[in-house]
Amino acid sequence: MPKLDKGIAESLRSGDQERAKDYEDNGPKLSIFGERDHGALLQITGKRRNALQYDIGNPLTASKMTRHQLPAALYAPLRVVLFEDEQGRGIFEYDKPSSYFGQYGDERVTEVGRYLDATLEAVLRNAAE
Repeated sequence: MPKLDKGIAESLRSGDQERAKDYEDNGPKLSIFGERDHGALLQITGKRRNALQYDIGNPLTASKMTRHQLPAALYAPLRVVLFEDEQGRGIFEYDKPSSYFGQYGDERVTEVGRYLDATLEAVLRNAAE
Protein backbone atom coordinates (compact mmCIF):
# COMPACT_ATOMS: atom_id res chain seq x y z
CA MET A 1 0.00 0.00 0.00
CA PRO A 2 1.49 3.36 -0.94
CA LYS A 3 2.15 6.21 1.44
CA LEU A 4 -0.21 9.16 1.10
CA ASP A 5 0.60 11.62 -1.67
CA LYS A 6 0.88 14.77 0.44
CA GLY A 7 0.15 16.88 -2.63
CA ILE A 8 -3.43 15.66 -2.82
CA ALA A 9 -4.32 17.46 0.41
CA GLU A 10 -3.01 20.73 -1.03
CA SER A 11 -4.98 20.12 -4.23
CA LEU A 12 -8.16 19.62 -2.21
CA ARG A 13 -7.49 22.74 -0.11
CA SER A 14 -7.00 24.82 -3.25
CA GLY A 15 -10.17 23.41 -4.86
CA ASP A 16 -8.29 21.78 -7.76
CA GLN A 17 -11.20 19.76 -9.19
CA GLU A 18 -9.14 18.37 -12.09
CA ARG A 19 -6.40 17.00 -9.81
CA ALA A 20 -9.01 15.56 -7.43
CA LYS A 21 -10.80 13.80 -10.30
CA ASP A 22 -7.52 12.39 -11.62
CA TYR A 23 -6.57 11.15 -8.13
CA GLU A 24 -9.95 9.53 -7.66
CA ASP A 25 -9.82 7.84 -11.08
CA ASN A 26 -6.15 6.84 -11.13
CA GLY A 27 -4.81 7.09 -7.60
CA PRO A 28 -4.76 4.40 -4.93
CA LYS A 29 -8.05 3.49 -3.25
CA LEU A 30 -6.32 3.67 0.15
CA SER A 31 -2.95 4.98 1.33
CA ILE A 32 -0.91 4.91 4.50
CA PHE A 33 -1.17 8.23 6.33
CA GLY A 34 1.09 7.17 9.20
CA GLU A 35 2.72 4.23 10.94
CA ARG A 36 3.66 3.54 14.57
CA ASP A 37 5.68 0.69 16.02
CA HIS A 38 3.38 -0.31 18.86
CA GLY A 39 5.35 -3.47 19.56
CA ALA A 40 8.40 -1.40 20.51
CA LEU A 41 6.39 0.12 23.36
CA LEU A 42 6.23 -3.31 24.96
CA GLN A 43 10.01 -3.26 25.47
CA ILE A 44 9.18 -1.63 28.81
CA THR A 45 7.88 -5.04 29.89
CA GLY A 46 10.93 -6.81 28.48
CA LYS A 47 8.77 -8.47 25.83
CA ARG A 48 9.04 -6.47 22.62
CA ARG A 49 6.52 -7.67 19.99
CA ASN A 50 6.12 -7.28 16.26
CA ALA A 51 3.12 -4.96 16.05
CA LEU A 52 2.64 -2.00 13.72
CA GLN A 53 -0.30 0.37 13.80
CA TYR A 54 -1.29 2.12 10.57
CA ASP A 55 -3.54 5.05 9.74
CA ILE A 56 -5.07 4.19 6.36
CA GLY A 57 -7.46 6.16 4.21
CA ASN A 58 -8.17 8.35 1.24
CA PRO A 59 -8.80 12.09 1.62
CA LEU A 60 -11.34 12.14 -1.20
CA THR A 61 -13.29 9.26 0.34
CA ALA A 62 -13.21 11.00 3.72
CA SER A 63 -14.58 14.18 2.16
CA LYS A 64 -17.53 12.21 0.77
CA MET A 65 -18.58 11.57 4.38
CA THR A 66 -17.50 14.69 6.21
CA ARG A 67 -19.32 16.97 3.76
CA HIS A 68 -22.53 15.44 5.17
CA GLN A 69 -21.44 14.64 8.75
CA LEU A 70 -18.35 16.51 9.89
CA PRO A 71 -18.02 14.39 13.09
CA ALA A 72 -17.16 11.41 10.83
CA ALA A 73 -13.68 12.97 10.66
CA LEU A 74 -13.14 11.40 14.08
CA TYR A 75 -12.76 8.00 12.37
CA ALA A 76 -10.93 9.01 9.18
CA PRO A 77 -8.31 7.83 8.53
CA LEU A 78 -8.98 4.27 9.66
CA ARG A 79 -6.70 2.43 12.08
CA VAL A 80 -5.30 -1.03 11.38
CA VAL A 81 -2.91 -3.11 13.48
CA LEU A 82 -0.62 -5.74 11.98
CA PHE A 83 0.91 -8.02 14.59
CA GLU A 84 2.60 -11.36 14.95
CA ASP A 85 0.72 -13.86 17.10
CA GLU A 86 2.29 -16.47 19.38
CA GLN A 87 2.54 -18.95 16.48
CA GLY A 88 4.44 -16.42 14.34
CA ARG A 89 1.50 -15.67 12.01
CA GLY A 90 0.83 -12.14 10.80
CA ILE A 91 -2.62 -10.88 11.79
CA PHE A 92 -4.45 -7.74 10.62
CA GLU A 93 -6.95 -6.36 13.13
CA TYR A 94 -9.38 -3.52 12.48
CA ASP A 95 -12.93 -2.40 13.08
CA LYS A 96 -15.27 -2.42 10.10
CA PRO A 97 -15.58 1.14 8.85
CA SER A 98 -19.35 0.79 8.49
CA SER A 99 -19.58 0.22 12.25
CA TYR A 100 -18.15 3.69 12.83
CA PHE A 101 -19.78 5.56 10.01
CA GLY A 102 -23.19 3.92 10.36
CA GLN A 103 -23.73 5.57 13.74
CA TYR A 104 -24.58 8.91 12.14
CA GLY A 105 -27.87 7.68 10.68
CA ASP A 106 -27.02 9.27 7.35
CA GLU A 107 -27.26 6.85 4.44
CA ARG A 108 -24.76 8.89 2.40
CA VAL A 109 -22.13 8.34 5.10
CA THR A 110 -23.12 4.73 5.78
CA GLU A 111 -22.80 3.92 2.08
CA VAL A 112 -19.20 5.17 2.09
CA GLY A 113 -18.58 3.08 5.22
CA ARG A 114 -19.77 -0.04 3.38
CA TYR A 115 -17.53 0.84 0.44
CA LEU A 116 -14.61 1.13 2.86
CA ASP A 117 -15.46 -2.26 4.42
CA ALA A 118 -14.96 -3.95 1.06
CA THR A 119 -12.03 -1.82 -0.07
CA LEU A 120 -10.08 -2.21 3.16
CA GLU A 121 -10.62 -5.95 3.20
CA ALA A 122 -9.45 -6.25 -0.43
CA VAL A 123 -6.36 -4.13 0.16
CA LEU A 124 -5.38 -6.07 3.29
CA ARG A 125 -5.95 -9.44 1.60
CA ASN A 126 -3.73 -8.29 -1.24
CA ALA A 127 -1.05 -7.13 1.23
CA ALA A 128 -1.18 -10.50 3.00
CA GLU A 129 -0.49 -12.46 -0.19
